[in-house]
Amino acid sequence: MWVRSLYVVRMGLISFLFAHPSQAADEETYRQARAAMVSQQIEARGVRDAAVLRAMRKVPRHLYVPQDSRDVAYRDTPLPIGRGQTISQPYIVALMTELVRPTPSDRSLEVGTGSGYQAAVLAEIVEHVYTIELEEELAASAGRVLAQQGYDNVTVRAGDGYVGWSEVAPFDIIVVTAAPDHIPQPLIDQLKPGGRMVVPVGPVFATQQLRLLEKDASGKLSSQDVTPVRFVPLRRKEN
Repeated sequence: MWVRSLYVVRMGLISFLFAHPSQAADEETYRQARAAMVSQQIEARGVRDAAVLRAMRKVPRHLYVPQDSRDVAYRDTPLPIGRGQTISQPYIVALMTELVRPTPSDRSLEVGTGSGYQAAVLAEIVEHVYTIELEEELAASAGRVLAQQGYDNVTVRAGDGYVGWSEVAPFDIIVVTAAPDHIPQPLIDQLKPGGRMVVPVGPVFATQQLRLLEKDASGKLSSQDVTPVRFVPLRRKEN
């Protein structure tokens, strides 16, 4: 979930809106910041999927970060959310969502719930999101926020995302928001024929590759490296 953009971030209106933290309580200020975030940070860098852009404009990112980070919630940067984890920068959330080409009939698995923000973005588009978080505290917190926001099409589970969620598999799309050093076989097995998976792959705390995998109707996988990224590692549950 942690990633540093390799691009220069253009703050523009967002920096102005949050020059004074006291303004952050105004929901209209947040709405304007989201609009600026999408136009300056996401559309300007090539994300074009209309459903993804609508979701990014709608989901209130400031509700998925700690209270003391809300004045910077719409900057294009990862932010700490506790337990050594972070919320990804908005551009990467939008890019990963666009890459898996979500549709209203899709069932999605997210590995690495974190604060719940990526799950909320997906939930604006797909039929149902199943999301797994290793840290029980974060899973509980994300579940509360998602419920408060009315996402009854999101199911949160505390557990080991490396093994996926076999009871409700297969999935049309899988989004992995932490980096394994290789793609877990259980996730490949749980991807439906015709499905898409996006996952950062590489060594711990070093440059990784954001990879798009697609499974054709016969079950054959194809793989494409999209862009260098840097995420926190995908951790396993200790026995």
